[in-house]
Order: sequence, then C-alpha cells, then structure tokens
Amino acid sequence: MPAKACLVVIGNEILSGRTQDANTIFIARRLAELGIALESVHIIPDRAARIVETVNLCRAAYDYVFTTGGIGPTHDDITARCIADAFGVQLTVHQETFDALMHAMGAEKFNAARQRMAYLPHGAQPIKCAASVAPGFRIGNVYVLAGVPRIMQSMFDALAPTLQKGPPLISATWRGRIGEGALAAGLENIQSRFAELDLGSYPYESAAGVHSVALVAKGYVPDRVAAASQEIRQLFLELGVTPEEGEPPVD
Repeated sequence: MPAKACLVVIGNEILSGRTQDANTIFIARRLAELGIALESVHIIPDRAARIVETVNLCRAAYDYVFTTGGIGPTHDDITARCIADAFGVQLTVHQETFDALMHAMGAEKFNAARQRMAYLPHGAQPIKCAASVAPGFRIGNVYVLAGVPRIMQSMFDALAPTLQKGPPLISATWRGRIGEGALAAGLENIQSRFAELDLGSYPYESAAGVHSVALVAKGYVPDRVAAASQEIRQLFLELGVTPEEGEPPVD
C-alpha cells in the first residue's frame, strides 16, 4: 500500500473566496507521481486552536502531513507558532535562516516583522528552495510550506526527494456520448471485480451541448488498470457507443 498523506490549507482568504487555492491540485498531482496517496484535504482559518487541533489529528492518522500558508511576516502568519504548540516545543530563532535573511535583505530592511520568518519550532529542519530565502520547515511527519504557489511549488520540489516513494498512481480514461445513468450498472459490476482500483464516472458537456461521460480507472498496479480499462471500453461498445480514449478536450 502507498504511504498516505493529508493536506492542511491554512488561510482566511481561501475560505472567504478572496484567493483561489491553486496549491491543492499541484500537491495532489505531485504526490500521485511519487506514489503517495493524498487521502484528505482540510481548509481551515487562521485560528491557532483550529490549526493545532487539525495538525495533531492529521499527524497521528497519516504518514505525511503538508500544510500551506501562514509562514510570512505579518500578524496573521501564525502557522509556525501553532506547529510548535502542536509538538509541544518552543518557537526559537533558527540562526542560519536569520543570517541568510539578514544578508539577503540588508540589516536596515530586516525589521522585527521580517525576523519572524527566522523563527522555527525547536528541532525543525528548514526546507530551502530556489524561490525564497525564507524557508519552509519539517518537524516529525509535518511539512510546512508557503501559501504563495510559486514558492510552495519550489519548496515541494526541494523536499520531494526525501519522501518515501511508491509506484506512481496511473489512470486510464474512456469517454463517449451517453448519459452516465446508462453506464451506472455496468460500471458498478466492473468495480466489483477491481475492488483495489478507483473507478469514477464524470459527466461533461461539449461546447456543442452534447452530453457525454468520461469513465476513469485509477490504481497503482499497471496490469490491473489496463484490464479494467478494457472492460470500460467494452461497456461503451455494448451500449452502442464508440468510445474515445483520453480526457475530454478543453473547449
């Protein structure tokens, strides 16, 4: 079985709709490539008690916990302090990070607010990346990343080689012009024979207004995904529909 992961997205701006979360899809795709199963995503506000509670619940239940957001220089960037509280350790100056930030910004610009970014939970290891001098960090099985997508992606790419990898998640897709209700019983039968796979039905409408459906098989064993894929293709054919392979085109 692949390692299991959870993502905690931290930010009032996500919950209010002011900012669109672009990080979840990136992390989900990268974890799938690494053979790590993302099993849960929590979107929570910048509230200390909520962050501590969520992180503690998740780190006990999953192999990996990733958080995004709340590690900048402003008053609402409280993630580092909350992670320290969750682990029962002090938030202390990480001297190497402090020195690197001061060197990059200059002593005059390295004010008290910016110095906050050099405070890490005691025992945490910084996650350095090419996009920012201010690091994310890892403590235990919790990886704390920036909320800015460009910086978060750079941090994730830097930490990815340290993760326990497995076979990548692979998928096969067939689509056709038919309502998903007509396919439901047949797809359920296929699922019963491939219990270890994730089979999904995703209706869509083309630009011309044609109702269609895409059937997807996902799993970690290539032979099993291939076998399920052929049964899905055959299901379309039995219903008089010529299936097309692959995801629906983007109009």
